[in-house]
Amino acid sequence: MAVTGTDITEALIRELLRKQHPDLAGRHLELGALGWDNQVWRLGDDLAVRVPWATESADALLRKEHAWLPRLSRGLPLEIPVPQRLGEPSARFPRPWLVTTWVPGEPADRAPATCAAAADALAAFLSALHRPAPDGAPTGRDHGGRLTETAGHFAAQLDSAVERGLVRDPDAVRAVWEDAAEAPGWTGPLLWQHGDLHPANILTRGGTFCGVIDFGDLFAGDPAYDLAAAWLLLPDGAADLFHAAYRPHPDAATLRRARGWAVLSALDLAHIGDAGVHGRPGGKPSWGPPAHAALRRLTASDGS
Repeated sequence: MAVTGTDITEALIRELLRKQHPDLAGRHLELGALGWDNQVWRLGDDLAVRVPWATESADALLRKEHAWLPRLSRGLPLEIPVPQRLGEPSARFPRPWLVTTWVPGEPADRAPATCAAAADALAAFLSALHRPAPDGAPTGRDHGGRLTETAGHFAAQLDSAVERGLVRDPDAVRAVWEDAAEAPGWTGPLLWQHGDLHPANILTRGGTFCGVIDFGDLFAGDPAYDLAAAWLLLPDGAADLFHAAYRPHPDAATLRRARGWAVLSALDLAHIGDAGVHGRPGGKPSWGPPAHAALRRLTASDGS
């Protein structure tokens, strides 16, 4: 999985800071998280260093965040990591890296939202984020196209999930996706989307959401893509509260598409969780429980 040829250590990061941002080099430094694309190192009390380590695409994603997030952060009701400094590639480390604000909280895959206030918090955040994007806004990285374009991926993920015993009622799962794929498409303006609102990318405190991280998949598109998060992140029965609070109120077709994206995301998360349980590369065992809860909610008779 890793493509960075240089070992990323505290000494390396401190050296990079000393050469490019020496005023930050003396701060306390400790590893915060190993993400899919980047390592995150906490820098003092209020900053973080994000260093690409595991995918070739991470470089472009960091540059995208540096270009767009400072202007998008204004007016958002939850904290996000706002880029402060861009580290350029060098002989010591031939990839860009980023200094951002530090966002406190616990990832929701380890500390799930438990109270109804989380529905209002998520709705307020997405209502504020989902503003029309300007010309030149980024497109999705295999995200946010028409749901029908994912037919092959969905079928393969569902078949594999059944084979591994991760799905009890494949017909019910398939029905959710097929209904979503038949829904009318989005005809409104392209709106800003976080693009990757799974439980490890949203932070909680006291049972509700307090921050959103990892905007590497930021893109402009159909709001249904982000609205899928209601089934992945919220406690049982809270999806309807979220939809009632989100503005503008989503129409029936948008909610149908959102359910399709949610069921596809839940299958992906279930596989990553299963890989973690069985020690396979790239696995994260904490991703399994929210995935299975989402599949249960999506296939329940009331859909919430």
